[in-house]
Amino acid sequence: MVLLSPFAFAQSAPQDQGTAQTESVSKGKKHKAERSPGKEVGKGGEDIGKGAGKGAESLGKGTAGAAGNAVTLHPVGAATDLGKGAAGAGKDVGVGTAKGTAKIGKGSAKGVGHLGKKLVGKGDKKKSDQ
Repeated sequence: MVLLSPFAFAQSAPQDQGTAQTESVSKGKKHKAERSPGKEVGKGGEDIGKGAGKGAESLGKGTAGAAGNAVTLHPVGAATDLGKGAAGAGKDVGVGTAKGTAKIGKGSAKGVGHLGKKLVGKGDKKKSDQ
């Protein structure tokens, strides 16, 4: 019995290694599917809307702070808050517009590329010549 136990351990070791290899392969990173051109354009419009919303929020906060400081007779604080609100609004609208426009451009380019492939005849999944 003592002589057979080393063989049992030696035999079970390769089985454990095989399962470890299959687990590492299955845990690999999954690739994220690309968005379609229409979804890319839609996300671009969404980003522009988000930027406009954040800009309006910044402007509102700055205006409210400025109004509060003006009422309490703090003109320097009022001017500072108003300036910060306007600058924040400009930044937020600018960033949202830039991101959105980039995504719209990317989606449009993808769409034109797909259209070009269809016009030329490349990328057909059906092969009728076989």
